[in-house]
Amino acid sequence: MEQKTYTGQPVITLNNGVNIPALGFGVWQMEDLNECENAVLTAIETGYRMIDTASIYQNETAVGKAIRNSGIDRDDLFVTSKLWVQDTTYEKTKAAFQRTLDRLALDYLDMYLIHWPYSDFNGAWKAMEELYQEGKIKAIGVCNFTIKKMDELKANASVPPVINQIELHPLFQQKELQEYNRENNIITQPWSPLGNGNAGLLDNEELKKIASAYHKTVAQVILRWHLQEGFCVIPKSVTPSRIAENFNVFDFELTEADMNTVRSLDTGKRLFFDPEDPAWEEKMLNAVADI
Repeated sequence: MEQKTYTGQPVITLNNGVNIPALGFGVWQMEDLNECENAVLTAIETGYRMIDTASIYQNETAVGKAIRNSGIDRDDLFVTSKLWVQDTTYEKTKAAFQRTLDRLALDYLDMYLIHWPYSDFNGAWKAMEELYQEGKIKAIGVCNFTIKKMDELKANASVPPVINQIELHPLFQQKELQEYNRENNIITQPWSPLGNGNAGLLDNEELKKIASAYHKTVAQVILRWHLQEGFCVIPKSVTPSRIAENFNVFDFELTEADMNTVRSLDTGKRLFFDPEDPAWEEKMLNAVADI
């Protein structure tokens, strides 16, 4: 397999041999389509080559438009989207995938993920395996899967997932799940890697001290920590200066003492949704999403 490289940034090799940029750009909560398109364009101009969207974000059309207008060859980008809960069955997955391709106006996806471990995710995975074997997806993975759900998926899978995209930031590090992913050659991909702008995190005195020593911002220190932990990270911003700041993290390296300082901030408490919460699962299963 020919390995793709991405200028000016490190890559991570997934368990199927595909390379993914270690730092990408997320578009969760970008509901204004013009704002989303401009943010993605700015990100690509800045140097980002991995774009992460999802059908439920309802901004795939804007992402696709930005890709077409970026002047960058499609094959030089790594594009990810996700299968929503209502389509997580064998019967519905392929049609949902095609709708995503149509909205993005692309011929293939670099990666397709099951968004939540609900409904018939084993059936959906089988359909995704078939799309993968047909070459329509370069890599397949999951989001928000616990160890128990990962074990269930692996027991029924022919193709192992390459990535588990989970809530992970200094305040909630999921160390047991991190270790499980490493042992199973699955890359951990944190979503909301900066804690969604949590003031207690970005104003942390210990992190500010580390940032000052490197002439960097706290956000840059946190992203550098993610990268050095071996994660594939997808910060998001609609502000051009922040988009550039988040990408400017390849010219310094944290010491092990610095890494341990960040590791020590783990509270074990989520800021967002718990995939094992029955109320959240019921809400997701009953949500009506016209996608």
